[in-house]
Amino acid sequence: MADPMYWNPVLETLPREKIRRLQLKKFRKIFQWAYDRSKFHRKLYDDAGIKPDDIRSFEDICRIPTVEKSMMRDIQGKDPFPYGDALCVPLEEVTIFRQTSGTTGQPVYQPDTWQDWEWWMECWSYILWAQGYRPRDRVFIPFGYNIFVAFWAGHYAAEKIGCEVIPGGVLDTKARILKIQELQATAMMGTPTYILGMAETARAKMDIDPSQLTINKITCAGECGASIPSTKKRLEDAWNAKVYDHAGATEIGAWSFECTAQPGGMHVNEALFLVEIEDIETGEIIEEPGHRGKMIITALDRQAQPCVRFDSKDVIEWAAEPCACGRSARLIKGGVVGRAASAIEEVVRSVDGLGDEYEVIVDKVGDAERIQLKVEVLDEAQDQCRLIESELADQLRLKTNLRYDIEICGCDTLPRYEVKAKRFKDLRKPKAEK
Repeated sequence: MADPMYWNPVLETLPREKIRRLQLKKFRKIFQWAYDRSKFHRKLYDDAGIKPDDIRSFEDICRIPTVEKSMMRDIQGKDPFPYGDALCVPLEEVTIFRQTSGTTGQPVYQPDTWQDWEWWMECWSYILWAQGYRPRDRVFIPFGYNIFVAFWAGHYAAEKIGCEVIPGGVLDTKARILKIQELQATAMMGTPTYILGMAETARAKMDIDPSQLTINKITCAGECGASIPSTKKRLEDAWNAKVYDHAGATEIGAWSFECTAQPGGMHVNEALFLVEIEDIETGEIIEEPGHRGKMIITALDRQAQPCVRFDSKDVIEWAAEPCACGRSARLIKGGVVGRAASAIEEVVRSVDGLGDEYEVIVDKVGDAERIQLKVEVLDEAQDQCRLIESELADQLRLKTNLRYDIEICGCDTLPRYEVKAKRFKDLRKPKAEK
């Protein structure tokens, strides 16, 4: 028999009006749960004058105050230690600890019950099945298994849908490539930065062409690169594989995914999440395509530390057309977009002669701000440095409307990263007094 197209055919093809009814029902339930069990959420909602019985429509949801990451940082480290007043279950029911990567500040601790962790696996099962993973796949996962959520849930979801999983945790990059070659792995998960770095290592240090290996699909997460056309092309060319994007976060969950139709955007898993797009200037909720705003998101089924109207700071917009795959969930056009970081990456990865790595440093010279961009030029393009620098400067000015001090570096001189890349350094912040 042919493989079914959808992991959950009922929920993935549910008509829009039924999805909305389901979301409202689930939202009211999780809001009541958070109000009854979390001191943090109860105070937030009491201060705003909102009770669970007040939530009868989506218009009522818009009145509920949002939660920001900084608010979670402020309450953690207190009793019940280390999670503080947002914890909604007895401490003995917490079975799994994760924390955010800390790339934008102090990490946030995230507790999960076993039920929450099974929810994580289910979210990822939607993702992997939509990207063509099947029980016949042998999936290699090349990340250091640690306290960040990274691809932990992807690992367990791959097992759940029947794949054979090869955990490449403590192996170094060369050993991982050799293991892929030895076992003829067919699929892989990783950040765009690291997957490109693996290809570079294979070619430059091992005389192995990654495009001749057996990988035929790659799931990327942790960075926006796989939704940036120039980065996606580099990845797919390097590995001769289909590359799919996914967006999620430790405190939110695995909320979106690209499917095999590769529609130029990502599906919101609307049966499990409520995504609202808020106009940054007016605060109005945007329902129509063509207008970007910041994402406010609710995880509708997560209980230990609820995610209710979380202000993710991500900039997104609804796509105008449904996806050819037949899923009724709405699409986010171009994935998570709208940040200068995305525009810089798109330009760097589109210029011939440049390597995959780059670094951006923002500092002050007197009262003026300066943006320095370090890029690597490939060995075979060293004699074209001036032309490359000129094209890079022109494209950056066109795409970001900013001026950059460009520094050309030799191959293999900038840092390499295994999980999230830390390419952006802000030196404008005042140093702490001694």
